[in-house]
Amino acid sequence: QVQLVESGGGLVQAGGSLRLSCVASGSILVVNDMGWYRQAPGKQRELVATITRGGTTNYADSAKGRFTIARDIVKNTIYLQMDSLKPEDTAVYYCNAHLISSGGNWDNYWGQGTQVTVSS
Repeated sequence: QVQLVESGGGLVQAGGSLRLSCVASGSILVVNDMGWYRQAPGKQRELVATITRGGTTNYADSAKGRFTIARDIVKNTIYLQMDSLKPEDTAVYYCNAHLISSGGNWDNYWGQGTQVTVSS
């Protein structure tokens, strides 16, 4: 059994900051890429940022210069530091991990999501 658990969401004023965390736990053999996605009401889920096992990062244009993704390989944890938040960043933020579990297969896993609300 594999679990991804996000934390750190909340309500913040425009211009403020939040730091999200996501821990992958359970019967995990290897974690490859991890990332953050978000889904606003009435919109499709979209990529925010990803990070490879080697530390290579990729950001959506909307996140560049404001968000920073980081990773702790040992703890199977990723972070998303979000600065200069805007009302349009309001969404449920989901953690994603591409990993091999004890079952031996590569698979994608998702967390339950954490709400981020930015007030104007």
